[in-house]
Amino acid sequence: MLIRLLALLLAFTLHEFAHALASYCLGDRSQSCHNRLTINPLAHIDWMGLLCLFAFGFGWGKPVSVDPRYYKDPKSGMMWTAFAGPVMNFILSFVCVFLYYVILAFLPGFAYASLGSFIIDLLAQTAYLSMGLGIFNCIPIPPLDGSKVFFYFLDDEKYFKVIQGSPMISLVFVFVLMSGIISAPIMNLENTMIGVFSKISFAILGL
Repeated sequence: MLIRLLALLLAFTLHEFAHALASYCLGDRSQSCHNRLTINPLAHIDWMGLLCLFAFGFGWGKPVSVDPRYYKDPKSGMMWTAFAGPVMNFILSFVCVFLYYVILAFLPGFAYASLGSFIIDLLAQTAYLSMGLGIFNCIPIPPLDGSKVFFYFLDDEKYFKVIQGSPMISLVFVFVLMSGIISAPIMNLENTMIGVFSKISFAILGL
């Protein structure tokens, strides 16, 4: 439970921090964004969302409020800000996979000691949870990050139609999540990507 909690805190914190950092780099100087430029988990965690993830397998962090009026191009700015969260999760997942094999390959004695075993378990769970969070947020359904990337490719007329239907789309999506229909596809993609990261790590490390 402790390892899972730490893994979730890492994945959610860096996800939301990435949104704030991307928005800041694109020119957002609003106070709400500035307050989230931290890796302190308390600034990013929605405890109800975290509890739901423990209980039901899906959850959420505290959304970062951004002000697109600061962007040179608000539409593309929102897309890149949204995309930054999943990208950060994929980066975190790869780093965890890489460090996992570094420890197993070059520090085998440490890996099977008490502290080492805790660390590699934490790396493994963080890799999978972060990958799952990144994949889940790429789904182009409001209010997930993927929807904001999807909106970038719509013209204004289609964009406003989708926005008007967002509440109903989101409600249907919640029922789909609770049914478990998309759990298997996400898990399969998650395992595939972790396998790819493992092969890349082997190549880098010469294993």
